[in-house]
Amino acid sequence: MKRWLTSQAVQQTVFVGPALLVYAVVMVLPFLLGLYYSFSDWNGVSSRIGWVGLQNYRTILTADPDFGRSFWFTARFTMAVVLISNVLGFLIAYLLSKPLKTRNLLRTIFFMPNVLGGLLLGFIWQFIFTQSFASIGRITGLGFFNLSWLGTEATAFWALVIVSVWQGAGYLMVIYIAGLTNVPKDMLEAAAIDGATSLQALRHIVLPLIMPAVTVCLFLSISWAFKSFDLNFSLTQGGPYKSTESIAMNIYFEAFKNNRYGLGTAKAFVFFVVVTVITLIQVTITKKKEVEM
Repeated sequence: MKRWLTSQAVQQTVFVGPALLVYAVVMVLPFLLGLYYSFSDWNGVSSRIGWVGLQNYRTILTADPDFGRSFWFTARFTMAVVLISNVLGFLIAYLLSKPLKTRNLLRTIFFMPNVLGGLLLGFIWQFIFTQSFASIGRITGLGFFNLSWLGTEATAFWALVIVSVWQGAGYLMVIYIAGLTNVPKDMLEAAAIDGATSLQALRHIVLPLIMPAVTVCLFLSISWAFKSFDLNFSLTQGGPYKSTESIAMNIYFEAFKNNRYGLGTAKAFVFFVVVTVITLIQVTITKKKEVEM
């Protein structure tokens, strides 16, 4: 009896079982229900759920231009945010890994925007773009501040990119700093003695050794950008004329405003598959570039 109680199977059931049960109820079950609803015409309210098969997916691919527009916007937005936020986060981390007296204070300042929630951040920046920038433009006469940042398709796109990078670069900075602190100092000193410049040491020593941090940062930033909703919703609400409507917002409007829950869950599943494929490709490519120290 005592041997049975101390067996590996019982221990795994006792310690892992509750967490696995909670995960199944919170994550797996809703996912399976959503997959089932994607093959129905359920409106999210009534008790009647009609089975329509692949009709929702055919509608997405052939008769829903708004979804294609939202996907194209999200793809462009993701590419811009991932590139700029990772480059900026790494540069800040590289500078703040130097022995500066105020580096701890600066790290805190750069990380603080990530603490604010997306909805609150969106409303704050909405005021900045519409009121503060206009006041600065009147005082200085600079055309940059007089732009209609949320009024045109091009400026609204870059307004979202600016705020997203401002929020996420600090978080990526922390991960890059953790990677930079693990780079052996003696290796950098040996490279300096051999005559390598700072740029050469950065390219041939630092970057290859922090590729695990790059993998994590790219994965997180791609996931964040693709799933962007709260910032997009509070700052532009998809405007002007749906030009900045993300996929997540399109799914939200379809399911909860148009009361086409079946079509909305079908879009969500297509979105899930696309994001999964892209992140798997990214992780596979960056994992191959990692080196052992």
